Amino acid sequence: MKSGIPAGIVAALGLTQIVGYGTLYYSFSILAPGMARDLGQTVEQVFAVFSASLLVGGLSAPIMGGWMDRFGAATIMTFGSAVSAVALLLCAWSPSMPVFAIAIVLLEVASGMVQYQAAFATLVEVRPKMASRSITYLTLIGGFASTIFWPIAVNLSELLSWREIYVAYAGLNLLICLPLHYWILRSRKHGAVERSRIDGEAIAGALPTRVRRRGMLLVSWAFALQGFTLSAILTHMVPMLGAIGFGPAAVVIGSLFGPSQVLSRLINMTLGANLLPPMLATLSAVLIVAGVVVLGLSGTWLPGAVAFAICLGLGSGINSIAQGSLPLWLFGSSGYGAITGRMAAARLAAAAMAPFVFSVLMERFGTNVALMANACLGAIGIAAFVAVASAAKRQPGAH
Repeated sequence: MKSGIPAGIVAALGLTQIVGYGTLYYSFSILAPGMARDLGQTVEQVFAVFSASLLVGGLSAPIMGGWMDRFGAATIMTFGSAVSAVALLLCAWSPSMPVFAIAIVLLEVASGMVQYQAAFATLVEVRPKMASRSITYLTLIGGFASTIFWPIAVNLSELLSWREIYVAYAGLNLLICLPLHYWILRSRKHGAVERSRIDGEAIAGALPTRVRRRGMLLVSWAFALQGFTLSAILTHMVPMLGAIGFGPAAVVIGSLFGPSQVLSRLINMTLGANLLPPMLATLSAVLIVAGVVVLGLSGTWLPGAVAFAICLGLGSGINSIAQGSLPLWLFGSSGYGAITGRMAAARLAAAAMAPFVFSVLMERFGTNVALMANACLGAIGIAAFVAVASAAKRQPGAH
């Protein structure tokens, strides 16, 4: 990594993001049918609980962001690892649907404490001037989460119950994530003087104060629409591809998503140094919508499904970078946790509705209608990002 980027912290956060997203998010759609059977519920009802939990997680995001600014993001991530493990164990033990619902809600609150929002805030705290590049490296590593954990969940579900799998996942959060987050916390305390010498004052944003409110609304709206599109597709990725007619190949096709995420971040890392964050965000939205449209039009044509997974992965990979770098570029590093917390609230609230709404659309109107409706929302998101880019370009001093 380039000089100045905290390589050890980026690597540690990358590993915890793989475990965090793999255990707390990506595995849910694969384990959901087993959960429904065990709890005597329909799959739609299980996804309704998941959607409600995403909504609560979104509402808690601004609070978490404020805590990160006040206590330090690494502190929140350390505590969040313990909460994640407790929530997973509560899910595994839950004897009834009400207890299960409480556990899933707690799981989503914990996710906001340990996933990208918190990791990006940690990197901004550690070294603000290198945060954008550090975020790119971090997302490059974290992009392997779905590639690793979708197959793991599928294979484990043939050997273990979903409850046993969640107990194992709790162990991963306790034995891997918690110690690494605590190490980052300790290293931050020991390196405070050095960081002050290297970084100096907090970096400023491209937007002047008088237009920041409008910029915040535009960016939040755009990320919310993109969050809905991605959440709907990713939650149902493997089951949806299986329902279309790809059978066992659905897992293989879905697994292309992760490497494509990594590829987009690698390309951005090597060739995208001069590509501004608003342009990155717009490009990510275009790729995601293109992938959804291709799948909706191609049906059971295998190359179409492959193109869908690749485009979705490329767009999602860039989107993860934009979520961290665009707010930093527009608004600066001061109060970064609170700013990204407010944006995450809008994005997660939209994403909360997506799994249930998309599931209902597929059940009642078919997969193609659900996909095209999703693509239309994504297209509105593209327009919002274009508006953000235009607003920033018109401001004196935008860079």
